[in-house]
Amino acid sequence: MTTLVEFDRECSQAGALLVAGVDEAGRGAWAGPVVAAAVILPPDWVPDGLDDSKRLDPLARERIAGELRQRALAWAACAVSAREIDDVNVLRATLRAMARSVGRLRPVPDLVLVDGLQVPEIACEARALIKGDGTSACIAAASILAKVLRDRVMTAWDRRHPLYGFATHKGYGASRHRLALRAHGPCPLHRRSYRPVAEVAQTELWNDSC
Repeated sequence: MTTLVEFDRECSQAGALLVAGVDEAGRGAWAGPVVAAAVILPPDWVPDGLDDSKRLDPLARERIAGELRQRALAWAACAVSAREIDDVNVLRATLRAMARSVGRLRPVPDLVLVDGLQVPEIACEARALIKGDGTSACIAAASILAKVLRDRVMTAWDRRHPLYGFATHKGYGASRHRLALRAHGPCPLHRRSYRPVAEVAQTELWNDSC
């Protein structure tokens, strides 16, 4: 955690007084939205145990997310639907979600640190950081908020579409998900441009035409 804080502090000392971190959750899932979050942390404060969301268990993520919502200088989140992902592809959809999240931050950041290889189209300066959620405190914070919010969305959708087990695997390619997809076909939450879903949908179309 010390290293994460030091990276953001160096950015502030270089002239970027307000540094925001941006990250997403759900890009690799077969179903559900991509959720992006943007966070500006107060000077000299991070929640205890802050780390890349993938290294934390669900209880730790929930606790840290609650602290971030209460004490962050600013935070915002945005989801893009499976339909939008299918329409424009997942990269463009993810960058849209990131841009919308940053656009909702008040105050406006001086610098935006983005996890990944590309930055969204935003009005302020931005830098892409590969494995940024393990480099920057504010990106790690964004990764936790995005993950927690998306998990809640998928758990809620599980009640509408209980055949697929979304509350368990959150729409990713688990074996249970694959079996349910083959047994029941895609639901409106599935990304039909993704190969595992497209193959099932094509099989359904073929069977219906015979």
